[in-house]
Amino acid sequence: MACVNTTQNIMFVRVVWKQSRQALLVPRPATIYRRDLHLTSVAHSDSKFPNLAARKDAMLPSDSFKGKTAFITGGGTGLGKGMATMLSSLGAQVAITSRKLDVLEETAKEISKQTGNPVFPLSADIRDAAAVSAAVDQFVEKTGGLPNVVINNAAGNFIAPTERLSNNAVKAVIDIVLTGTFNVTLDIGKRLIKAKQGANFLAITTTYVHLGSGYVTPSAAAKAGVQNLTRSLASEWGWYGLRFNAIAPGPIYTKGAFGRLDPSGQFAEHMRQGIPLGRFGEVEEIANLAAYMVSDYASWMNGSCVDFDGGELPFSAGEFNRMKQVTPEMWDMIEQMGKKVKGS
Repeated sequence: MACVNTTQNIMFVRVVWKQSRQALLVPRPATIYRRDLHLTSVAHSDSKFPNLAARKDAMLPSDSFKGKTAFITGGGTGLGKGMATMLSSLGAQVAITSRKLDVLEETAKEISKQTGNPVFPLSADIRDAAAVSAAVDQFVEKTGGLPNVVINNAAGNFIAPTERLSNNAVKAVIDIVLTGTFNVTLDIGKRLIKAKQGANFLAITTTYVHLGSGYVTPSAAAKAGVQNLTRSLASEWGWYGLRFNAIAPGPIYTKGAFGRLDPSGQFAEHMRQGIPLGRFGEVEEIANLAAYMVSDYASWMNGSCVDFDGGELPFSAGEFNRMKQVTPEMWDMIEQMGKKVKGS
C-alpha cells in the first residue's frame, strides 16, 4: 500500500479514526447493560476460535501442592477465592484472610467441601500490622508452620474523578493496597528469614501499573508501589530463598470488581471491544497462572510481572489500533489517495 504522507491525507486518516472511535460510543442493546449480566457469557458468545475459549480445569498435577501451605489475602471472594480454590484442589492447606469473617467462613466451607482439604478463615485488617501478626500466629498454630506460598491479593478501589476524592478516600485505598501488602510481606518475610525457610510470594496488581490511569489514581499509584516492592524484594530477599513475582491482570469478570467500578454495566462491552482476543478473562485462568508461578515448576522465576489481559495493554497503547473499526471501503479511499501522492 502506498504511503500516506501529505497533510490532507493524514487529516483524512485522523477523521476516519475519529469516526471509528465514535463508533465505539454507539449504545448497544440494553440487555448488555444489565448489572447482573454474567459478562463472560457475552465474551464467549463472540468468540469464533475454539482455541481461545477459557480452560477452567487445573493445568498442574493434582498433588503439586501436597504438604504445602498458602496464605492468601482477600481470599473470601473474587480472584482470591478462585486462587484459594485452585491451590486447595492441588493439595495445599490454605488460609484466607479479609475483614469479613462471615464471608471467609462461608468460602472456607465451600472450598473445603469441593476439594476435601482444610481451608482456614482468618479475620484480619491488613492495614493494621498488629492484626496481620496475629493472623500469621493463627496460621502457624493451625497449619504447624510458616506458609510456603503468600499471595497478596487484597485490594480497594473505586472509580471517581481525582479532584472529588477526599484525603481519607485516598488513604483508604493506599493503606489496603500498598501498606497492607507491605505489612503481610514484612511480617511473614521476617519470620521466614529467621527460620531459614524459602517461600514463594505473589502480588496481584493491574495492567495500569505500567502507564497509570485516570479515575483510579490512588489504586494506580498504590499498585505501582506493590509492583516495585515485589521487584525490589526479588533482588534483596532472593538470597534467602524467597521468590517474588506479580500478575498484572486486565479485565477479569468478578461481581465485586465490576459492581464497584461499573455499577451500571454500561462500559462492559466497550471494555471488551478493546481486548484483541475478544473476551474477558476468567477467574480460573488467573488461578491457573498463579498456581504455576508459586509452584516448584517456576522455581527460577523471580522479579517478574506477567501481564495477563488478552492483549488489552498493547492494544490501548497504540493510537491507531482503534482503526480496526475502519471499513474496507474507507481503507480503499485511503489507498487511492496515497497513490495520487507524487513519489509514493
